[in-house]
Amino acid sequence: MYPFRKIEKKWQKKWEEEKTFKAEDCTDEPKYYVLDMFPYPSGAGLHVGHPEGYIATDIMARYKRKQGFNVLHPMGWDAFGLPAENYAMKTGTHPRITTKENISNFKRQIKSFGFSYDWDREINTTDPEYYKWTQWIFKQLYKNDLAYQAEVPVNWCPELNTVLANEEVIDGKSERGGHPVIQKPMRQWILKITDYADRLLEDLKLVDFPESIKEMQRNWIGRSEGADVLFDIAGVDDTLKVFTTRPETLFGCTYMVVAPEHPILDKHVPEQYQQEVQKYVEQAKRKTDRDRKSSEEKSGVFTGIYATNPVNGEKIPVWISDYVLMSYGTGAIMSVPAHDQRDWEFANKFDLPIVEVISGGNVEQEAYEGDGKLKNSKFLNGLNVTQAKNKMIDWLEEKGAGESQVRYKLRDWVFSRQRYWGEPFPLKIYKDNGEIELLDDDELPLMLPKLEEYDIGGGESPLANIDNWVEFTDPETGRKAGYDTNTMPQWAGSCWYYLRYLDPNNNEEPWNREKEEYWMPVDLYIGGAEHAVLHLLYARFWHKVLYDLDYVSTPEPFDKLVNQGMILGEDGEKMSKSRGNVINPDDVIEEYGADTFRLYEMFMGPLDRDKPWNTESIKGVSRFLNRVWNILVNEDGNIRENVKDVEPGEELLTLTHRTIKKVTQDVEDLRYNTAISKLMVLNKEMGKKDVIPESTAKILLHLLNPFAPHMTEEIANKFGMDELAYSEWPEWDEEIAREEVTEMVVQVNGTVRGKFEIEKDAEEDACIEKALKVENVQRYLEGNEIKKKIVVPNKLVSLVVE
Repeated sequence: MYPFRKIEKKWQKKWEEEKTFKAEDCTDEPKYYVLDMFPYPSGAGLHVGHPEGYIATDIMARYKRKQGFNVLHPMGWDAFGLPAENYAMKTGTHPRITTKENISNFKRQIKSFGFSYDWDREINTTDPEYYKWTQWIFKQLYKNDLAYQAEVPVNWCPELNTVLANEEVIDGKSERGGHPVIQKPMRQWILKITDYADRLLEDLKLVDFPESIKEMQRNWIGRSEGADVLFDIAGVDDTLKVFTTRPETLFGCTYMVVAPEHPILDKHVPEQYQQEVQKYVEQAKRKTDRDRKSSEEKSGVFTGIYATNPVNGEKIPVWISDYVLMSYGTGAIMSVPAHDQRDWEFANKFDLPIVEVISGGNVEQEAYEGDGKLKNSKFLNGLNVTQAKNKMIDWLEEKGAGESQVRYKLRDWVFSRQRYWGEPFPLKIYKDNGEIELLDDDELPLMLPKLEEYDIGGGESPLANIDNWVEFTDPETGRKAGYDTNTMPQWAGSCWYYLRYLDPNNNEEPWNREKEEYWMPVDLYIGGAEHAVLHLLYARFWHKVLYDLDYVSTPEPFDKLVNQGMILGEDGEKMSKSRGNVINPDDVIEEYGADTFRLYEMFMGPLDRDKPWNTESIKGVSRFLNRVWNILVNEDGNIRENVKDVEPGEELLTLTHRTIKKVTQDVEDLRYNTAISKLMVLNKEMGKKDVIPESTAKILLHLLNPFAPHMTEEIANKFGMDELAYSEWPEWDEEIAREEVTEMVVQVNGTVRGKFEIEKDAEEDACIEKALKVENVQRYLEGNEIKKKIVVPNKLVSLVVE
């Protein structure tokens, strides 16, 4: 058994002392910027699922260095947020103290893996020298009319005493702690992310993200083309505006629904309906937007208000229901139950009329949402849906009853948190008139004051309890002023951290422009899928603002994104303390070593898939590394005598060149599990030889080095080789590596739709990947979900779609 405890500590110490992985700025070498989504350092430390992405990026970083790239591979800490402050409230311990302790533990654990980070670039979002520049970026947003204050309904958690973002609320309760969340109007700082909605959509074509992630971004932004339509309110001089993507169905509109927050309810509800309407409004306040959208149970009450359908003059009832959101469109909808399933269900529940205006369905059984010819629609009769939509919009504009419109589900970003442990807003507010004045750059950072008590309540943060924070005499004007008692959300520091890594010790500017132009964009970004929507959206938004202001040189921050799958517990469930299935990586490294851990997590399966931990399986990987050691190193710690400078036979030479080719391709494509399989095969065949060719052994060490850097460096050192970290990656001879190819056919739902050539006995994943790239196959997959993928080796790939 190779002495991993001794070897790993030796090489980690050497790398740290010699700053082996320090990135040099602005060299003549090609650059490669590989980035992890930096962690929140919790008191619990890492479990075995956390390092998966870090291992993946480290393999790529080490591989690219060996290819001659100047690699930037940094690490830092996303350390503001609720948990540290909640702990402070319970124990009286300052968040800065617990954060420092947690970072120290995380850093110790991360270093034990031998990751090739440039620790000179380490950042911490809670460091005033870091958040000074977060405050500076907020100033740019404010100065360019992208930050404003408004009173808006927000997710308020009375127990946590703070506003929560939508993604922090699950089934009406806070993600942390499971506390009830209500809707509450509050004055907040808000960022105009909606100004960038179109570009956030359009520029997805510039990046190499998984299509599923792009689709999540598109859905969150939710661009819809349609029309605003004006309905006169019966009996009063007022109108009700709705946005609809289906203006062609106006003749089928038989009722309307407004959100519980709609202002019409304060003005026009007849007295006899007010009590019931108010009761319903109060019930809706106890639900979040997410709960209201996802609820299958339709509820509502009639408001007593009637509106007039502009196309036929019919009076239709106005209802209130919580599935309509004030935050989307106009907070009111026209309901066409014949052609919208949600409206159909509501109409059936409350016995409302259903009028079919598009032929092709059976509206007695369900809504028909497909194409067809218009009917019961006067001047639209006989037209198809697209023709009817265009004609209806023209008619509305001509009559002054509506206009073409584009709307988004994306809402402006509520940016305030009623907490202490976050970035203070860089401004002062004058008490006499509420005037806001930004702090000068030389006044930054505005640092958090020391705090002994964390009492909060009523929507005020702990900062509201500090007298000289809330009110002081402005030395410049002599007027009474105060700082904002809200702080920025945890998202703020993570929106731009990848830029600070470029120049982390710069006290004069957030980053040097020459360094930014050299390093950006990030070439490879790996992290958890839980950040696939909002972190990406927010970071891309800030980056585009900085791009418009000429502070950065690229329109997008991240060129390629990969979301690693989840490492599940041995029971197949997500790791959590409550389930008791958490595995501490310290224990695994102590028993098997960091190289075995690294290799095992990459060998478990494709990087982007969820995989259960299996302690038995890690033993197999450990045996592989021990075989590599034992084949090459004797009991005295020297290279074995049967490892000689001899030419490999034709069979081993061919396998070696094929392995170089395959491992290179697999690493480039992040197919680490199949790359490791190839290395195992080469090691097995090499070990069968009575005399092991030194050249083959050295190639194996080079190829294995990014995966198991400690052991391979130790063996290479015994050979007298240069340190592998910057030694050239092996090249293959195409003639020697040439493999027998086979032709495979691709079926979609049992019908042959294409063919492709691939190496004989190729891995299943490689076959499926090739099959999906066949142009004719793509035609039959477009818009369909693949339900099943079947591979018959060397013959067939069968795809089953809905």
